[in-house]
Amino acid sequence: MRLALSALLAAPLLASAAPSEAATEHVKARLVSSQSAVAPGQRFTVALEQDIKPHWHTYWINPGDSGQATTIDWTGAEAGPIQWPTPAVQPIGPLVNYGYEGRPALLVELTVPADAKAGGRFKPVAEVRWLVCKDVCIPEQVTLGLDLPVAAQAQAGADAAQIDEWRRAVPQPAPFAVQIKPAAQGVQISGPTAGVTKAYFFADTWGAVTHSAPQALKAQADGWALDVPAGEDPVKAGQPLSGVLVLTSSAGEQAWTVSAPMPEGAGKGPAPADLGAPAAAAAAVAPVESDLGLLPALALALVGGLILNLMPCVFPVLSIKALALVGGGNHKAEGLAYTAGVLASFVLLAAVLIALRAGGQQVGWGFQFHSPVFVLIVAYLLFLVGLNLSGFFDVGGSFTGIGSGLAARQGLAGSFFTGVLAAVVATPCTAPFMGAALAFALSQPAAVMLAVFLALGLGLALPFLILAFWPAAQRWLPRPGAWMDKFKQFLAFPMYGAVVWLLWVLAQQAGPDGVALALIGLVVIAFGLWWRNASGASAVGTVAALAGVVLALGLSTWIKPVAADVATAGAAAGHEPYSAERVTELRAQNKPVFINMTASWCISCLVNERVALSRPEVKDAFAKAGITYLKGDWTREDPKITAVLKAHGRSGVPLYLYYAPGAAEAQVLPQILTPGLVIEAVSSPATPRSST
Repeated sequence: MRLALSALLAAPLLASAAPSEAATEHVKARLVSSQSAVAPGQRFTVALEQDIKPHWHTYWINPGDSGQATTIDWTGAEAGPIQWPTPAVQPIGPLVNYGYEGRPALLVELTVPADAKAGGRFKPVAEVRWLVCKDVCIPEQVTLGLDLPVAAQAQAGADAAQIDEWRRAVPQPAPFAVQIKPAAQGVQISGPTAGVTKAYFFADTWGAVTHSAPQALKAQADGWALDVPAGEDPVKAGQPLSGVLVLTSSAGEQAWTVSAPMPEGAGKGPAPADLGAPAAAAAAVAPVESDLGLLPALALALVGGLILNLMPCVFPVLSIKALALVGGGNHKAEGLAYTAGVLASFVLLAAVLIALRAGGQQVGWGFQFHSPVFVLIVAYLLFLVGLNLSGFFDVGGSFTGIGSGLAARQGLAGSFFTGVLAAVVATPCTAPFMGAALAFALSQPAAVMLAVFLALGLGLALPFLILAFWPAAQRWLPRPGAWMDKFKQFLAFPMYGAVVWLLWVLAQQAGPDGVALALIGLVVIAFGLWWRNASGASAVGTVAALAGVVLALGLSTWIKPVAADVATAGAAAGHEPYSAERVTELRAQNKPVFINMTASWCISCLVNERVALSRPEVKDAFAKAGITYLKGDWTREDPKITAVLKAHGRSGVPLYLYYAPGAAEAQVLPQILTPGLVIEAVSSPATPRSST
């Protein structure tokens, strides 16, 4: 509670300190307001102007074949969506990206709080992140803010005319009707405008079109028609295809936003034989529909959640709370509190996924572990849990704000936060039956998706719930005694082991500098807790401990992702980095291909690699069959790997695919591997795609 209160008290200070301009190595950014003074409840325009270093570029809302769109996270104001200017086509080898060079301006509508007082100040803060690329791509971020007086009457600012000029660069809705119908290689967009000599369509969602394929314009008696090849995630019948249409005529070049529903029969994608290599690779992973149904999905989610308890992610946490049952107490109430913590976490996770999906992002199970900051925060949390189990600190009334204390304490609060902790540490693991259920959930409306996630959470909570409500099951537990304290201390070591693993994951994401910051944070946390113990849990010691946690969290914001040399690492390990183009090339040569979609934070993936894929007998089988082993690393967010997962009915890793020579489709292997299973799969003829 004190930590949260401190954060709230610090927020105004952070807001007042945010400058309106900031610069990184490659981009200068500033916030420009159309108003010099604002009125309560007023809606006005703010621009994010980027001055990009020559020959470098940032990205549009749909970055194309690679890249990442600029994001703006606002605090202190209600903000509308980004209004994007018309992007430029950026060919890079066989790929095509969409983005900006020079000095683009992204517009946002802000709303002043209705309860703002005249004479006060309006201080919105924007956390801006972008990916800037040339020969390499570098993620950068800045924190910007505005400081505007609140008055009874709003006043236009000196930059109002500049804002209006930038607004004219934002495409407006087309003043004519656009139609979409099926075409031989995807869809045909047509309109009644006369004299069009050139046209290009920018789809605003990734995968709706093949970005690298040419778009053919032809004249019609009543206007024009543009043939656009479908992409890796084509729009389905009944859904709108939307984006920016750029038309060139004698009047010049004009850009319009367009949206039209896809009729029946469209969106089936182009035939691979009619496309170049990149487009054929896209067609090879066209999404498949899930016919699972709600009731089977709920059943699979329940069973998958139940099996999660046996995974190395969750079992130590479950053991911690099982000690509470051995020690006595209100078992039923604690079981319900633990279940509530698990379900609340899964509801929050589902809500985040729904929000990201609504924003056009492709996300899957374990997506939050793409963020090195999240990985480090979980490492801190498990480190605190381990220290608590080791007896390094106890849980006093003034210290309950620390997450590990909440999870380790007795009573209903402890049970609830143990459920939260179990849900958090479960997300890097994937259990059998989960894949199909989650893939179904992520393709369904919000209510259905929430129901499947609740079933998964119920399965995770079920063992402890059974123990709490079934006295006969409690008799299986050992009798209370001195062993309980020793066992509690022993359980600290799986937590420390998890911290080591998370630091290894962080090394893949943020390099040695990121690990160094993480280790400094762990030392700071330990020092703060030592000071608290040395001072006899005094108020000063407690403040020192809390300050250590806050300082460690502050260090986490300095961590920046780094690019991985996947080609060199893969060659050393006997595999190649995955690419759709490489798959197409190998299959065209009638060569067998084994694909492993994995991530450093996925424990199930690492176990499979250790016990199956790295075994000498499996490597020998690959060599004898002439199999090319491709490995796709999803440790960092990668939209192309996300598309492959979705195409094969999965929402997360692991995913194992085997293309036998001449096979039309990939054989999907189970999520839990054994050497015999892999050898049998690569030694047998091609089989139809499985959804296991």
